[in-house]
Amino acid sequence: MPEYLMPSLGADMKDGRVVEWFVGPGDKVRRGDVVGVVDTAKGAIEMEIWEDATVEEIVAPPGAKVPVGGVLLRLGEPEGGAEAAPEAEPESPEALETPPGPAPEVQPLRAPVEPRAHGPPVSSAEAPIRPPAPMPSTVRASPAARKRAHELGIDLAEIQGSGPDGAVVLDDVLAAAPSRHGASTPEVVGQEPEPRYPHMTPLARRIAETHGLDLSSVKGTGPHGTIIRDDVESLVPEATQRPESEGRQRTMRDAIAAAMARSKREIPHYYLESIADMRRAEAWLAAQNKTRPPETRILPVALLLKAVALAARHYPEVNGHWTEDGYHPASAVHVGLAVSLRGGGLIAPALRDTDARPLDELSAAITDVVQRARAGRLRSSEMTEATLTVSSLGERGVETVIGVIYPPQVALVGFGRVVERPWAEDGLLGVRRTVSITLAGDHRVSDGHRGGLFLRRIAHLLAHPEEL
Repeated sequence: MPEYLMPSLGADMKDGRVVEWFVGPGDKVRRGDVVGVVDTAKGAIEMEIWEDATVEEIVAPPGAKVPVGGVLLRLGEPEGGAEAAPEAEPESPEALETPPGPAPEVQPLRAPVEPRAHGPPVSSAEAPIRPPAPMPSTVRASPAARKRAHELGIDLAEIQGSGPDGAVVLDDVLAAAPSRHGASTPEVVGQEPEPRYPHMTPLARRIAETHGLDLSSVKGTGPHGTIIRDDVESLVPEATQRPESEGRQRTMRDAIAAAMARSKREIPHYYLESIADMRRAEAWLAAQNKTRPPETRILPVALLLKAVALAARHYPEVNGHWTEDGYHPASAVHVGLAVSLRGGGLIAPALRDTDARPLDELSAAITDVVQRARAGRLRSSEMTEATLTVSSLGERGVETVIGVIYPPQVALVGFGRVVERPWAEDGLLGVRRTVSITLAGDHRVSDGHRGGLFLRRIAHLLAHPEEL
């Protein structure tokens, strides 16, 4: 049975604490599903699944502290093969029951190189179970929906399902009960009443109950609208949250310090600086954004990231990872963008395929990842896939950024504030809008000559924005 392990989200990470799970034993998951949240030195990270599978066992319950490489849960092959694994229910985390059929041959689930995570179910009140009446093989329904329909004497075949592929979910049955029987849903002996607000994780429910919070108007930000811890904590008085918040900031600071100390100790850094002419880039950007609404305008930082990514294509020695067996150039350019967190600390999530994205799409991705980073909703893949990092502190008024490489990466590019500087060209002296570009490079992989060419390529692209 394949095991899903606590992933390493950086050289400085030693362990993580399971916060909450969005799945439970028996649930079917698909590649890319977010299945749980783990609290690490870098903050709360959403864990993804990388293969179609069925959750067999939750090994690490919420609150458990698990070392890197420790088992979080165990997975099995998806019932009926990967083709038959249903989508997660849009409004409910319950697993859907699909009538069994002959299962095609399925390849064993492979453990990912950088393991990710998943875990226990979103809570939902369950009644004492009576065996549900057999349903036609064509009807797909969640276990709770099937059970309640049996209790109310409702034929599922008569209900229009709102779940994936028309599957009937619990809300469909509850909605059908009053209209078909002329009365409200009867209480079942021994069953707690269903909550009249959206589904939530067990941890979120405990916090809400502890503080007596009304969540009827809360919109969940978890998968498929699930109310999660952060949604509930945002309603808790700030004074109540402060001790945990301060502890998390301290943990993050310690992790950053450990990573940077290791970087300076083990990586032979060299530093270069170049000044790029931004006159044409700013004029081009202003023309592009002139007729756009604010929410679709291209961000200035998108030009910087795209220029770095395109230049990295030509200089692979700045785009990759150094491991115990040497340097491994990356096959794609996933730029990590350094993001300052509101509560203090720094994190650098990856923007996948930065070099291949149109500027419009890249701008939207930057806005999204910055918002999620500051809300503590990053995914595990975004914390492990960066192939080089960009730190842009221009908006803070900083003119020059001298960075420290984040291992196992081998380069960091820094951008300062766009400022007016004296500029001599063809024997004439004038004033130009310019930006400082710096490179912190790893001397085990590259040198000043190649690093200088890399910076020159970035400056050329910024001077010719139509090439971005």
